[in-house]
Amino acid sequence: MKAPRAWITGLALLAAAATANAGEAPATLAGRLLDQLDAAQYAAAEANFSAQMKAAVPAEKLKAVWESLPAQMGAAGPRGTAVTSEADGFRIVVIPLQYANGSLQARIALDKDDKVAGFLVQPAAAPPAPAPAADARYIEKDFSVPASGNASAALPGTLTLPKGKGPFPAIVLVHGSGPQDRDESIGPNRPFLDIARGLAAQGIAVLRYEKRSHARPQDFKTTFSIDDETTDDAVAAVRALAAAADIDPRHIYLLGHSQGGLLAGRIAKAANGTLAGLVLLAAPARPILDLLAEQNRYMANLDGTISADEHAQLAALDAAIAAVRTNPDARLMEIPGRFWQQLEQVDPVADARDSQLPILLLQGGRDFQVVDADWQRWNQGLKGERYRFRHYPALNHLGIAGEGQGSLQEYARPGHVDAALINDIAQWIKAQP
Repeated sequence: MKAPRAWITGLALLAAAATANAGEAPATLAGRLLDQLDAAQYAAAEANFSAQMKAAVPAEKLKAVWESLPAQMGAAGPRGTAVTSEADGFRIVVIPLQYANGSLQARIALDKDDKVAGFLVQPAAAPPAPAPAADARYIEKDFSVPASGNASAALPGTLTLPKGKGPFPAIVLVHGSGPQDRDESIGPNRPFLDIARGLAAQGIAVLRYEKRSHARPQDFKTTFSIDDETTDDAVAAVRALAAAADIDPRHIYLLGHSQGGLLAGRIAKAANGTLAGLVLLAAPARPILDLLAEQNRYMANLDGTISADEHAQLAALDAAIAAVRTNPDARLMEIPGRFWQQLEQVDPVADARDSQLPILLLQGGRDFQVVDADWQRWNQGLKGERYRFRHYPALNHLGIAGEGQGSLQEYARPGHVDAALINDIAQWIKAQP
């Protein structure tokens, strides 16, 4: 979901805050905001919110999120050097944040009046991926996913293509929830990069692309649907790949991770016969807002107790979930209720079954975001020769092996998608008629 930024509220908050004086450098204003948060001066921070964000993120909400970070990531360390850029009339300041158990970054957007119009705390951006080795059994090339639906611009992507003579079977990778890059990067981990190169080394072409909410967040300033956010671009990617040179159009598959898996059946229907099969990795099968509440309770209870502050935060989350379920204009994680309501109307098991496609389902036993209850619902709802199930006891939500209870801290440690999982996908694709 990705992200795992999907489904995790503690690492992401869109807010607005700063004590701004006209003429000061953006990095100075952004640094002052973080100074105020570190000093627990939440009312002072709120005093200079933009009008819209004052209503959305009062001081108590800002406090709850900021103070949850050390509980999840360990003691705060020194900040890194701020980097400033401009986009759509805003000045964007990114400041690295070091914690004992990993790295995050604060992304702060300043409007023309020096008010902070956006504040996002997220896993630190991964450095550029290394180029394929000279002796790799594949090459990588740029690939543009055409605009479709209500979109006005194409999306950049990468096609990982086996060396040798085609045409090759191919698969499109569809992200989890939230803004995701083409590698589905979280901390130092790049699960989509691992899957793409691992499959291409076994003779399967792979297309991965920047999710629209990551590449073009300006497209989501007003009302948007789950199709605007995910489905339309996934269908455009499938169709573009089917028309590409060296690709076998009869053998185009789709891998949906987390929310991408939840929507895989919907994407297959919209693709209208273009797909030959689906791979669902860590796909939820139950209402998304139920999972969101479960995940936050799980994280709060990792130390064996839930504090009074944590109880208050969970109660506030429950209230926000109840609000977006009944009010399309209410907001949760700065996403409008109508989007959440549409997402909850999806029946992923029924959609997958109705696709009439072969399906491979993959689940990690240490996944705390999509859990055994979802896995059992998939098993109960999909019965027959078209379906194959693979369970990996040691893997987390990213398909990376570990030990003990799953946690956010684990996402900050470098790892790679399990080779056996990648091999299972390759063998399943090759076995399709």
